[in-house]
Amino acid sequence: MSRVGRMPIPIPAGVQVQIENRTVTVKGPKGELCRTFSPLIGIVLDDGQLRVVRWGDTPIERALHGTTRAVLANMIHGVSQGFEKVLEVEGVGYRAEMSGKNLLLYMGYSHPIEVAPPPGVSFEVDAKTRQIKVLGYDKEVVGQVAAEIVKVRPPEPYHGKGIRYQGEKIRRKAGKAGKTGKTGKGGK
Repeated sequence: MSRVGRMPIPIPAGVQVQIENRTVTVKGPKGELCRTFSPLIGIVLDDGQLRVVRWGDTPIERALHGTTRAVLANMIHGVSQGFEKVLEVEGVGYRAEMSGKNLLLYMGYSHPIEVAPPPGVSFEVDAKTRQIKVLGYDKEVVGQVAAEIVKVRPPEPYHGKGIRYQGEKIRRKAGKAGKTGKTGKGGK
């Protein structure tokens, strides 16, 4: 049995879970999520906990066991506490600011890039620390929006300029040999 799949998921106060056929609906203070799961996996609600059970021992059922439990746990965590991705803006002249609910990115292009948040997602910008926070209750959507923002100007390896995830390590390259003072072939 999967170690992750066997663990029960506690349901915090203020969160309601409904199971109909294979569809699980989770409502909480942050929002509401609904998802349909595979018929190979069973979802049981008892004593304020969700448990994921599998009916057989085929490879597909073993693979879905832990995955289903992790997705359910993320749904419950999302509607109760929410998710957050922090991005850092690095580079001279690069900045981000809010325009209503939309995010404006000044990334060295001839025009600012405007990013509109999808439903259930919001942005926060801290100009001092040059950070962008992507907030929401659906983990997949928050991660996808953060990835699209990073795609506007990914960090480059020579100077490290661009948008990166907080704590992301950028492998740096040395640059041209002429910049470091070394001479090329036949140099004097």
